[in-house]
Amino acid sequence: MEYNTQKTQLHMPEYGRIIQQLVERCKELPTKEERSEMAMAIIDFMGQRNPQLRDEENYKHKLWDHLFILSEYDLDVDSPYPFPTREELAEKPKRMEYPKLQGDFKFYGKSILQLIEKAIELEPGDEKEALIEVIANNMKKSYNVYNKEHVTDDVIFRHLKELSENRLDLTGIESLEKSKIYYTTNNNNRNNSNNSNNNRNNNGRNNSNTSNNKDQTNKRRHNNNNNHKNRK
Repeated sequence: MEYNTQKTQLHMPEYGRIIQQLVERCKELPTKEERSEMAMAIIDFMGQRNPQLRDEENYKHKLWDHLFILSEYDLDVDSPYPFPTREELAEKPKRMEYPKLQGDFKFYGKSILQLIEKAIELEPGDEKEALIEVIANNMKKSYNVYNKEHVTDDVIFRHLKELSENRLDLTGIESLEKSKIYYTTNNNNRNNSNNSNNNRNNNGRNNSNTSNNKDQTNKRRHNNNNNHKNRK
């Protein structure tokens, strides 16, 4: 009995031993034309054995790369794609950059940093002040949700100042609740609500007046008809 441990090691186990044996047989063919023809057939077989690769971008290119790996980088065939070298495949990917928000500030999220950069670029004025206050309010919400505890405004002001590298400062505001953007938004909501209620009341009064006018008109018609009958 022959055990798998005694057989040739599989270079890519997901393709199985049959495909690897076909690749070895392809390498032994005498002419490049015959090897290329068999390589195309092996590529089709590899695509059938791993249909999930078809959903990936450039899956044909990947199949040819895998074929070259199965041949141990020693296959002389006509390929539509350049074969990778052993060194290229062994090259480590570039190290990913870690996000700037670390430690105590990670719960604020990347969007807060983007808003801070946008606020720094704005010229001094009402628009910039409003955006800074919006940022601080969102920071306070994020802090409360993540830490599940109330945070004082001075902590938010300190964090904002640190994240903006001392370029944004809200120390002149007593609290976020008394900031311009807060009251402007609430006042607008209240005014809109009051206007909506007034419109509803006016519509109700108009409908009531219309109904009363209709009733009075009907009563007049009824009285006129009765008078006419009595005359007869």
